[in-house]
Amino acid sequence: MNDKGYFYATGRRKNAVARVRLFPGAGAIVVNGQPYEELFLQERLRKAILEPLVVTDSLEGFNVSVKVTGGGYTGQAGAIRHGIARALVAADENLKPLLRSYGLLTRDPRVKERKKYGLVRARKAKQYTKR
Repeated sequence: MNDKGYFYATGRRKNAVARVRLFPGAGAIVVNGQPYEELFLQERLRKAILEPLVVTDSLEGFNVSVKVTGGGYTGQAGAIRHGIARALVAADENLKPLLRSYGLLTRDPRVKERKKYGLVRARKAKQYTKR
């Protein structure tokens, strides 16, 4: 824990960046000043956000404060999940092998491929006519 009384980590996915702070507390999760339930309406995104806390049995041990920018809901939820996992490792180094075994510490490298000239999208080309 640093001198301010919290553990800090950055999580990323696609174009989203989440700055996560873990405070000792009762389990409240606040994203951009709102409860995470209000921002993430889909159950799968809520489960993704909670996964590092559920796996380590620290759901009631920490309050989580997150500032997240960029990307869409899925990318932001993945970034928050990554950031929480990293912050938990900062809080307790012994959790690292457990979180690593669930793949929560690995940054998902998949990002949108750039558009190429002469094509419609990254790979889609106009229909070819022989005659």
